[in-house]
Amino acid sequence: MKTNDTPLTKLMEDVASGTAQLPDFQRGWVWDDGRIKALILSVIRNFPVGAAMFLEYGNENVQFKYKAIEGATPSSDAIPEKLILDGQQRLTSLYNALYSKSPVKTQTDRGKDIERFYYLNIEKALDPTADDDEIIVSIPATRQVTSEFGRKIELDLSTREDEFKHKMFPLNIILNSNEEQEWQNQYYAYYNYAPEVIKQFTDLFSKFIVPTQKYAMPVILLEKETPREAVCQVFENVNTGGVSLTVFELVTAVFAMDNFGLRKDWESRREKYFSGALLNVVTPTDFLTALTLLSTYNAGGVVSSKKKDVLALKLDSYKTYADELCNGFSEAENLLQEERIFSSRDLPYTAQLVPLACICTVLKKEIGTATVRNKVKQWYWCGVFGEQYGSFSSSQFADDIIQVVKWITVNGELPKTIRNFFFNPTRLLGLKSRLSAAYKGIMALILQNHARDFISGSEMDISSFADEKIDIHHIFPWQYCVKQNYNNDVCNSVVNKTPISAKSNRAIGGVAPSVYLGRLEKKGSVEPAVLDGFVETHWIDPVLLRNNDFHAFIIDRAKKLLNAIEQATGRTIAVKDSDEVRKEFGDSLI
Repeated sequence: MKTNDTPLTKLMEDVASGTAQLPDFQRGWVWDDGRIKALILSVIRNFPVGAAMFLEYGNENVQFKYKAIEGATPSSDAIPEKLILDGQQRLTSLYNALYSKSPVKTQTDRGKDIERFYYLNIEKALDPTADDDEIIVSIPATRQVTSEFGRKIELDLSTREDEFKHKMFPLNIILNSNEEQEWQNQYYAYYNYAPEVIKQFTDLFSKFIVPTQKYAMPVILLEKETPREAVCQVFENVNTGGVSLTVFELVTAVFAMDNFGLRKDWESRREKYFSGALLNVVTPTDFLTALTLLSTYNAGGVVSSKKKDVLALKLDSYKTYADELCNGFSEAENLLQEERIFSSRDLPYTAQLVPLACICTVLKKEIGTATVRNKVKQWYWCGVFGEQYGSFSSSQFADDIIQVVKWITVNGELPKTIRNFFFNPTRLLGLKSRLSAAYKGIMALILQNHARDFISGSEMDISSFADEKIDIHHIFPWQYCVKQNYNNDVCNSVVNKTPISAKSNRAIGGVAPSVYLGRLEKKGSVEPAVLDGFVETHWIDPVLLRNNDFHAFIIDRAKKLLNAIEQATGRTIAVKDSDEVRKEFGDSLI
C-alpha cells in the first residue's frame, strides 16, 4: 500500500483520460446541488475533503470490469491504471463542477433532476461577512436565472461579457491555468484595466484560484499484489458518499472477477420470480443470504448465513443453487397464499422468508404432501405469533433449516421456534396496527376462516383481495366507541378489527353495529340471517353485535382469536384465566 498527496489537477486529468476509472459495479453518482456547492467551497478554501483510495489495475486475481466516471468521456480503448475504491462521489462532483465544460447533472434537495454550472462570486468571495450560499453560485444550464415562470431574467451569464459584468468567475476553468489566464485578461480589458478591478481580482487569485490549482488530496493506492480478500474487505469498510455498500454489491464485485454479472442475473430473476405482490419485498441481499444458508446446509458442514459467509460465497455455489432457490421462494409464496397472506404489506416478517424458502427448497420432494406442508406451516405460525423474528440473528436461520428439516424427515425433536412459542392473551390488546407481525397474522387467520365481505358476501381470497380493496377496519366503529367512552386501547385493538371491503366500510360509517347492520342488509339486499352468516365467518357473534354489547363481544372474540392461534401453531396458550387477563379484559378467556 502506498500513500501520497496528489494534486487535484492530476486527479482530474486522470479521470478525463480514463487513467482513473470506476469498478463497473459501483453505484451511480448521487450528490445533490447543495452538497456539491459545499464541497467546492471546502476546496477553494483549502479545507481537507478526505482521502481517496485506488486499486492499481492489472492484478490477475482482482479483475474488475471498469467504467468511466459519470460525465467523463475517455476514448473507448482507454485502459485504467487504477480503479477508484473510495472517493467516487467527491471526485465525480469535482470533475463535473471544476473541470468538465458540460453542465453538471445533479438534483435538488428534494430529488428533482437539474443541470447546473457553478460560479465564484468575486465580490462575495472577498467579503468576510458573506454567507456561503452567496460565494458559490449555482446557475441553470441556460446560464440564466429566471422568475415568473421564465418570463423575467434575474441573472444572465450566457456570454463572457455577462460574466464580467456581474463579476462571476466560471469555476469549470479554475483548474486550467491557460483558460483562467485568458478569462482574466479579457476581464481586465472589459473594465479598461481599472486599478481597483485588477487589485480585487489579484486578491481573488492569490486567496482562492492559486490554492485551488495547487490543492492536493491524500491518496491511498493498493498495489497490484493486494490479495483478493483484502480488496473485498476494503469494500466492506469504506463508505461511499455516506452510503455503505451492501453485501450484494460486495459479492457482485467478487463475482465480477470471474466475469459473472451478478446484478444482471439478479434483475432477470427479480423480473421472473420476485416482481409479484408478495415476493417483491425480497432484496438481492436476502436472496444471497438464503443461498448461502442453503449451500452451507447442503455442504454438510457448519450451516451459516452470517455476513462473512455471504461474502465468501463461491460463484459455483451460486450457479448450483440459484435456480433451486428461486423455485423454493415460489413454493414459499404458494404456501403463504394458502395461509391467506397475499401481499408484502401483509407479510408478518420479511426475514422469515429466508429460512422458509430454504426449507421449501430442501423439502422440494416432500413439500407437496399435506403432512409435511402442515408441519412447515406450524413452524411458520409459531414464529409469527411467538414474535420471534422481530430481532433475530443469522444463527436462528441455521437452527430453522437444520431443525425443521430433521423434525420432518427423521421425526426429530420439535424445532426451537416451536418449543419457544409463547403468546400472552393480553397481547391481543397491544396489537393495534399492521406494524405488528402478530396483528398481520391474526388478519390472515380470519381470511383463512373463509371470511366473507359484509355486502357482497364473496369470500376474500386472492382474486377479490385487491379487486374489492380489502383493508382492515373497526367492527364497533371508532366514532361510536368514542361516544360511548369505551377504552381506547380495547377499541383500537385487533380484537375489534377485521378485513372488509372499502364499500362495506363506507356503509358502516360511525354508528352503532345494530344500525349499520340494517344499512348493510339494504345495501346488499340480503336477509338478516344471511348477513349474520357473513359476520360469523369473521369470528364475530352477530347476536352480540346486534345488541351493541361491546364488552361481551370483546370477550367472545378474544376467545375465538386465541383458539385460532392455538389451531395454527399447534400449541396451547396458557394463562387465559390469570389475574392479569381478568384485569385487562374484565373476565376469564377460558
